[in-house]
Amino acid sequence: MDRRAFLALAGASASTSPFGPALAQSARARTLRFMPQAALAVLDPIFNPTTIVTTHAYCVFDTLYGADRALRPHPQMAQGHSVSADGLTWTITLRPGLRFHDGEPVRGRDCVASIRRWAVRDGFGQVLMRAVAELSAPDDATIQFRLNRPFPALLDALAKPGASPCFMMPERFASTPPDRALGPEAMIGSGPWRFLAAEYTPGSRAAYARNEAYLPREEPAEAAAGGKRVHFDRLEIIWIPDGGTAAAALRTGEIDWIEYPLPDLVPVLDRDRGTRTQIYDPNGFLGFIRFNHLHPPFNDVRVRRAIRDVVVQPDYMQAVALPQDWQQCHAMFPCGLPGATEFPAAPRGEVAMQRARDALREAGYNGEPIIHINPSDFPAVTQQGRVTVDLMRRLGVNIQAVESDWASIIARRANRAPPAQGGWNLHNTNGPAATIANPAVSWAIRMNGAQAWAGWPTDAAVEAEVEAWTLAADAEAQAAAFQRLQALLWEAVPIAPTGLFRLRTAFRSDLTGVLQAPNPMLWNLRRT
Repeated sequence: MDRRAFLALAGASASTSPFGPALAQSARARTLRFMPQAALAVLDPIFNPTTIVTTHAYCVFDTLYGADRALRPHPQMAQGHSVSADGLTWTITLRPGLRFHDGEPVRGRDCVASIRRWAVRDGFGQVLMRAVAELSAPDDATIQFRLNRPFPALLDALAKPGASPCFMMPERFASTPPDRALGPEAMIGSGPWRFLAAEYTPGSRAAYARNEAYLPREEPAEAAAGGKRVHFDRLEIIWIPDGGTAAAALRTGEIDWIEYPLPDLVPVLDRDRGTRTQIYDPNGFLGFIRFNHLHPPFNDVRVRRAIRDVVVQPDYMQAVALPQDWQQCHAMFPCGLPGATEFPAAPRGEVAMQRARDALREAGYNGEPIIHINPSDFPAVTQQGRVTVDLMRRLGVNIQAVESDWASIIARRANRAPPAQGGWNLHNTNGPAATIANPAVSWAIRMNGAQAWAGWPTDAAVEAEVEAWTLAADAEAQAAAFQRLQALLWEAVPIAPTGLFRLRTAFRSDLTGVLQAPNPMLWNLRRT
């Protein structure tokens, strides 16, 4: 959308907007309207741990522990915990009075079933469960881990923020196999918002009512930790495919908050007295190309290394962020976080391009179609994907760009079939720094084959160092394992980094309490 069309939309009256008649003033004041980064087409955060599904799930469900901005775990649903002297028995006690939205009390067995379902799909959960001899609920208020070896990071696992947090669900839903998606009828949690299943339109709109029975903690809210206090009666998550239309709706007050406004519209929103922007998450997002390791040519590490070395990060970053909001980052973990190692960038240019062409030829590539999947409705990813497609064409690759809505791309990404049979070869995405900050939480670097994130890389040495980091006896041993792991990852190339960027989020000037976190936290908000 060009600037003239944007300004025209911004000046349109509510009666002519795509949102229909304006809400009555009293009802509007009590309703929070949020426009996410992508359409909410799936609801189960264990089956589909994308950012938008996690945002929805944080509204509906709660966690035993929550992470603050520094990723430190704090009790959330838990009253507290105790650890035996040998470090092999952890006992967690639930806060009294917790209830699910259907009125049923939260019981220890609900939490046990939820932890088990989560751990099947989550990399950190898988590592944790290998250390668990028995997970049980001795009574309704207690969860107990009996370990076969010490696991100091147990609370970090239960508190991990984005990309598949360990949400607590009723046992009857948590007993569903994790490869079967829960539907609207199962969106019954104990979180600060109640999901209104009858008002859900997949990929378009979702509605929630304030959970009157929710018991927030007393501590101040910080990221996913602290008191989740809701000051609105109703929440609506509304998907607006066109970024210019969304920004116009924000300026006219028809929505309250846009997760990611288009970068070129941020200056306009900053100048508008009715809107403001702030850095979404100061730790930023690491962009990268993800390869499918199951099929040629990216099952050959020589090709992955060559592609990594022809990525010109400024080309990617300028497509998604303002000049002051990005930096180059040649690393497997977000630059600037503790322990992250940046590797020397290989010289770019025609020599590197020819080296990549040679690597493709040596790997047996002979002009076969290469499928790049890319969402058409997710600006922070869409533009990076188009840069990759252009790069592949300049390498002489027979690239076939498949663009579709985010939900369709997610579905195809899960397909392990050969690209010609509905699968894929590569795609672009990004990870909030907090969700890929270290070996325990990062889904992007795990190389455990069929259990890995889509792309399914396999490397036993990498996995051994992940475990060494997680089970390290002290900080020195952990730091050494982290350095060894990063060197292995740089050579194994599960991903090719495209840069570190900080996105802006935009909201009405009268909306206060917007938290900085890896996910939008839809509590702590007031309208002044």
